Amino acid sequence: MDYTLNLHGRLMDLSAPLAMGILNVTPDSFFAGSRKQTEQEIAGRANQIVAEGGAIIDVGACSTRPGATAVTEAEEMERLRFGLAIVRREQPAVPLSVDTFRPNVARMAVEEFGADIINDVSEGGMAGIAGTAAAQAADAYPPMFRMAAQLGVPYILMSVQPTVRRMLLGFSREVQLLRDLGVKDIILDPGFGFGKTLAENYALLGSLDQLQVMGLPLLVGLSRKSMVSRLLGCTADDSLNGTTVLHTLSLTKGASLLRVHDVKEAVECIRLWQQTANPS
Repeated sequence: MDYTLNLHGRLMDLSAPLAMGILNVTPDSFFAGSRKQTEQEIAGRANQIVAEGGAIIDVGACSTRPGATAVTEAEEMERLRFGLAIVRREQPAVPLSVDTFRPNVARMAVEEFGADIINDVSEGGMAGIAGTAAAQAADAYPPMFRMAAQLGVPYILMSVQPTVRRMLLGFSREVQLLRDLGVKDIILDPGFGFGKTLAENYALLGSLDQLQVMGLPLLVGLSRKSMVSRLLGCTADDSLNGTTVLHTLSLTKGASLLRVHDVKEAVECIRLWQQTANPS
């Protein structure tokens, strides 16, 4: 499917898959190679992502790995202000995605630094009620949904549901709520590693193409995650090969965006897959 995203008046074409490079301004993200805290490290990583063909830089300041130390909203904002200022200085024209589940953090990133995309790992706060009877009694419009509408930027909606069926039920309700609020550009993230067992992650990957029924672009974020290292009996540091295999499978299942640590390898994967999909 051909998709475009409106990034503050600039259209991003998703008719061919793109790579989103991860830049974590954290001391504790699960993959040590993604942690960048000094000015030099952040600048170097931003420039590396672009030099290797990354189309979007995704900046996060609050680790969501299991067992991560809780970070206050104020600390997340402080980290992001430091990191985003450097990224904008180094790569002013490259689209920025901000990885957060806090509405005030999203507002700050968009209003102060012109962030282009909100990447919300909380399913809008609907994760515990989506698709259930309790959802009917809950606030119909979660704060992150309302914030995405107010800011007018594309919104990445992630699911913690363990099966495609439950995911589709949740996504159907949540997308309608976002549409009701006027959010035009929605990207679906099946949430590999969030609320799913190892077997459920692989079952989801095998049926990922079923999510295309929603008619929305799919973002896949499985780079160096435990679903690779646990199955192969290796560490995150040694899981690049497995990650690339899964990226290839994701592309065959309709992924439009790959959220990755290793940009060069992901871009090469996309180019090789495209040649088989469009040999002319």
